[in-house]
Amino acid sequence: MKKILIALDYGLSAQKIAEQGYELAKSMNAKVTLLHVVADETYYSSIDSAPFMGFYGYDFFNMADSDNLIDSSNKFLERIKSHLKDKDIEVVAEQGDFATIILETAVKYNSNIIVLGSHSKNWLERAVMGSVTESVLKNAKIPLFIVPVKESK
Repeated sequence: MKKILIALDYGLSAQKIAEQGYELAKSMNAKVTLLHVVADETYYSSIDSAPFMGFYGYDFFNMADSDNLIDSSNKFLERIKSHLKDKDIEVVAEQGDFATIILETAVKYNSNIIVLGSHSKNWLERAVMGSVTESVLKNAKIPLFIVPVKESK
């Protein structure tokens, strides 16, 4: 059976990426795994990096639960799973480098395709911060399905 890994962050685009990845999986009769990577705890405390608080009107992340980011990430993924209305979706939250964990999880779960978003950032942001999508693309041994997303601030 085919397997699709959908990597999500807490951005407003997570719903779009999840829905498009899920559509792809269903068209292939594939099993879906949703993944969120916890890389840097400061990401979750920064107001500029916390768009998930307004994620389409839902409170997916409970800031009071910041001591256990993996549990909060699992709750976030369970909400998306519920939104997709498919009890067979597997959810995985891991801690580490974004690109490394995405690639390792794809291998671990024998994924055939990785779905992730590509945030539109200017060249300076890419040069300074790097790009998870670009890193995954450069190192992936399986096909990627990249969903272009634009987030306004």
